[in-house]
Amino acid sequence: MKTLELKSHRFRAEREADWRRLESLLRKAEGGRVGRLSDDELLELPLLYRAAMSSLSVARVTSLDASLIAYLESLATRGYFFIYGVRTRPLERIARFFRQDWPMAVRALWRETAASAAIFLLASLVGYVLVSRDADWYGAIMPGGLSEGRDPTATTAFLKSILYSDNGRKGLSVFATFLFTHNAQVAIFAFALGFAFCLPTAFLIAETGLTFGALIALYASRDLGFQIGGWLLIHGATELFATIIAGAAGFKIGWTVIFPGDRPRLEAAAEAARTVGAAMAGVVIMLVFAGVLEGVGRQVIKLDWVRYAIAATTLTFWLAYFYLPRPRRSP
Repeated sequence: MKTLELKSHRFRAEREADWRRLESLLRKAEGGRVGRLSDDELLELPLLYRAAMSSLSVARVTSLDASLIAYLESLATRGYFFIYGVRTRPLERIARFFRQDWPMAVRALWRETAASAAIFLLASLVGYVLVSRDADWYGAIMPGGLSEGRDPTATTAFLKSILYSDNGRKGLSVFATFLFTHNAQVAIFAFALGFAFCLPTAFLIAETGLTFGALIALYASRDLGFQIGGWLLIHGATELFATIIAGAAGFKIGWTVIFPGDRPRLEAAAEAARTVGAAMAGVVIMLVFAGVLEGVGRQVIKLDWVRYAIAATTLTFWLAYFYLPRPRRSP
């Protein structure tokens, strides 16, 4: 026992100065104060960290006292997170999300996004054709909460008034909240239910397309097709794009569940969900923006050409933001 204590004391005496130096530098640098370290101190840190790791390895192999091992483990852990960990400030993380993480996540889902968009467009065409040929299909397709009196029994004057009436501006915020909640639910469910082999996701995207096509068919039957297009697309260019991306994220998870490879299905699905997490965080931002345009912008802006101009501008912006190549940033 005395020999072990002597060995431990000698071991500490030979190396303790380096440990204390490392501890001093870490204490000086921690708490976001890296700028307080000089260039020489920054170069010294990795060397002291590797020396501490070597000491820890020797201490474990030779079974030195437990308190010394615990101290070295704590010191090595602090050194590791400082040297190899991510030390970005909140604003830097937010900037990186918008500059890199979000567009890269969406771009990686381009195949699933194409599939989601194809389902939406096909369902929109089906909804339009069905209602155009038989108005009774409108009631079967359109959810009651979204019709708000806009159905085949409504007069043309009433349908037109909805497109241009203030509709009580004091109630716009309530209306925006309702619409945002509904559309957010569709997007979130399209993503969350993707694990069920993509089927619920495909159904939700198709349902959204059917209602879109049915509403256009109703207004087109009263020669208001151009007007309803502007009323819908001023927010729909963003909202529908967000829903399509959410569907793409759901398809990514569902496809991974169907073909997990060598991993267990739950593990593969969890990894896929983490991969598309940035895309879904961005979907929420898009829906908030669309909710403002839907509940306020389209009620205040009455000119059709302005509505179409806003729709074209937002769609162009999202396409450029997600898919235009970016120059590589130097590390």
